[in-house]
Amino acid sequence: MASDNRAATAAPEAKSIGSDDYSLSRVPRDKRFGFWSMLLQWLAQSGSISQFTLGATIGVGMTFGDAFLAFTLGAVILEIVIFAIGLAGMREGLATPMLTRWVGFGRNGSALVSFVIAVSLVGWFGVQNTIFGNSVSALVGGPSWMWCVIAGAAITALVIFGFRYMALFAKIVTPLFFGMVAWSVITTLNDHSLGDLVGSPPPGEAIPLAVAATAIAGGYMTGAIVSPEMTRYNRKGSHVFVQSASSMILSEYIVGMTGVLLGHLVKSSEVSHIVLSTSGAFGVIVVLMSTAKINDWNLYGSSLGVVNFFQVVFGKRLHRGVVTVALGVAGTLLSAVGIMTHFTEFLSLLGVMIPPIGGIIVAEYWVVKRMRRPLDETRASETLPRTSPTWVPMSLAIWIAAFCVGKFYDGGIPALNSLATAFLLYCALGLLGWVRPYGTSTLDDDAHTPAPAARATTTAGAA
Repeated sequence: MASDNRAATAAPEAKSIGSDDYSLSRVPRDKRFGFWSMLLQWLAQSGSISQFTLGATIGVGMTFGDAFLAFTLGAVILEIVIFAIGLAGMREGLATPMLTRWVGFGRNGSALVSFVIAVSLVGWFGVQNTIFGNSVSALVGGPSWMWCVIAGAAITALVIFGFRYMALFAKIVTPLFFGMVAWSVITTLNDHSLGDLVGSPPPGEAIPLAVAATAIAGGYMTGAIVSPEMTRYNRKGSHVFVQSASSMILSEYIVGMTGVLLGHLVKSSEVSHIVLSTSGAFGVIVVLMSTAKINDWNLYGSSLGVVNFFQVVFGKRLHRGVVTVALGVAGTLLSAVGIMTHFTEFLSLLGVMIPPIGGIIVAEYWVVKRMRRPLDETRASETLPRTSPTWVPMSLAIWIAAFCVGKFYDGGIPALNSLATAFLLYCALGLLGWVRPYGTSTLDDDAHTPAPAARATTTAGAA
């Protein structure tokens, strides 16, 4: 483990690519961002053609009223999870991989968490990059591998320089995307009766409520679990709630429900052409930029997980910017040769493994509170605790049990089933005193190399 943050910042500055972005330390209060900058980051996650497609897919199999209920259920579930985990990340200034060292899993358990998160996120980065390349190839021509390389290189370059530049990019892309989409959709719907579309029966095979809610809540559950990657830059808990709730409202009710109307209109889930065909070359560029703005978080979260994993397992403190380059190149090349699409089933399996992590974090941090005391004691000084538990075997057993429930139980929403199982088991066993850490690790035990120097950054672009 690395020496504490204060000692690290005193080390001689070394040349390194990009920003380390406090990958193994707390984000200082004076380096956090204002409300409007963070709001745009949240809203940027709501803006993608895939969310319109999801809405249209649900609309093909549900009435407008039933679809509204499904989106409401999904939004409420996600908001509860995001706020409970994101607020912990804001209070501690820590990303999910680091947070789990003192919240549920211990030092070695956090390495397993980091590995699962990192593989899942970089995998989805590659998959989405493949979809991106194929879509652009179909729209404007050229080989899809070329567009995969261009998109992957651009996103990697953005993520190398960290949260600050990602926030600036969001300020540009978010208003453009929603302005362009609003114009395209309004132009399309003006020629049709809104009342007729709302009251029309579903044009396709009926979709059960549980299936629709699974697609809505389960599809973004991994993002909810890693929300501390973003909320650690927030200044207030109220900001976390308002910003995440605004993102849910925009994503589920405005974008998603508009997709439902478009699905009823064209009687198909293939609605992306509506936006692209009415907005010309400028619209294509904006859509591509918005897709990149969402996929950058996959690469960013993966880089944080890899940094924590290598420090725990190998005792090496890697610079996040260097890790980003390696992951970006790997994900881009694999997407360019078309390999990543063959791993979607495996990535979906990892997706069932991640929700229990959130259930354990929420249970330990807000209910049981047996391991988080060192965080409470060091929060004001903005340093890390000198020690952390080494192993928490019962947490790993709960994680496995919750995964099995999510994977093999057919009822309800799998992502929610696994999350709730982990939460309830940890609360019950933790309050009974059965969740006990074994061994103690100190920060200096892992400090085989000095912390890589991060570039001096300011909160440029912060509101």
